[in-house]
Amino acid sequence: MEPTPLSTLIARYLNEELSEEETAQLWETLRQGQGQDAWEEALLALLQDKTRHGQADAERMEQIYASIRPADTPEAPIARRRRWLYPAAAAVLALIIATAAFWRFRPSPPLAGHTTAPLHQVMPGGNKAVLILADGSTITLDSTANGMLAQQGSVQVVQVGNGLLAYKAGGNHTAGAVQYNKLAIPRGGQFRVTLPDGTNVWINAASTLRYPTTFPGADRTVELTGEAYFEVAKMPEKPFHVKAGNMDVLVLGTHFNVMAYTEEAAVHATLLEGAVKIHTAGGGTALRPGQQVRMDQAGQVSVVNNVDVDEIVAWKNGYFQFNHEKLPGVMRQIARWYDVDIAYEGNIPDREFGGKISRNSSIEEVLKILELSKIHFRIEKKKIIVIP
Repeated sequence: MEPTPLSTLIARYLNEELSEEETAQLWETLRQGQGQDAWEEALLALLQDKTRHGQADAERMEQIYASIRPADTPEAPIARRRRWLYPAAAAVLALIIATAAFWRFRPSPPLAGHTTAPLHQVMPGGNKAVLILADGSTITLDSTANGMLAQQGSVQVVQVGNGLLAYKAGGNHTAGAVQYNKLAIPRGGQFRVTLPDGTNVWINAASTLRYPTTFPGADRTVELTGEAYFEVAKMPEKPFHVKAGNMDVLVLGTHFNVMAYTEEAAVHATLLEGAVKIHTAGGGTALRPGQQVRMDQAGQVSVVNNVDVDEIVAWKNGYFQFNHEKLPGVMRQIARWYDVDIAYEGNIPDREFGGKISRNSSIEEVLKILELSKIHFRIEKKKIIVIP
């Protein structure tokens, strides 16, 4: 088989389309000192492509290009790792800075026989949750094997896979009071649940979902604090409600995301597919796919059109993704996923960030790239201190 041309490898690498075999071929070529011209040409093409970053001022492109031109050829990394965060102050091309960051800040491979242990206790999150049953008893799910966990009336509660809880109705439904369960996701956790009606819910860190173990009435109602993504089973005769603070999201069958963290400035409900109606104290608002309703802490409601739905559900797909996000907003997401406290020394730097990075990245990788915007950090056990 003929090797793939280097220019093609670089172009596909920048688009995150390489196979493992092609990635190894690219690293080996660069390790041998070849390909800098092709790499620079790919960067120039990226700089000149307005569809990728919306800017193509020739003088500015030359300045940025000069600042990121690789000084030498990097060593081949020991494993492929996607770390595409493109942070920058608002005036900087986020995509290009991240490409440069990949080369300049890639960790060196450890010496043979040595491992580097972190000097802190900050680790990426994972599948963690606590299930609170109707009688108040609890089950820690991150350490529970697959299989039946509990019986709630006629319904079996089953862990069917890593990070997935399901409710399976039995053959006989006996009359009686409706029982409620709660799935509590700690900081540094995430989990997924299939509700008794077949609705799938992905729940983000520092969130709780309260729901009945059966839906015997005329509707289906759950209560959310924090953030969750819903794929609601279609039951036209039985509408689905999500109550989040003072907002009620009414649907029949659709895909949407609700973010209702108390520390955030507003509650957001974003529609990806189908149709929903948002009820607040001020009335009802119908949404179309790609729209987002926001309700601030004063109860004021606004609708935003053409939101970036990939950004909204990036957390569900394993990424942080930002678009002109201020530093405190970035750090709140980091705090929830890495289970850390955030402190600031001096004034909070006025920076905006854009782009994405895998939520599996180490905290060092995340902070090192944020430091490209001239912000510095210190980690003390489970605390990140921002230093302007």
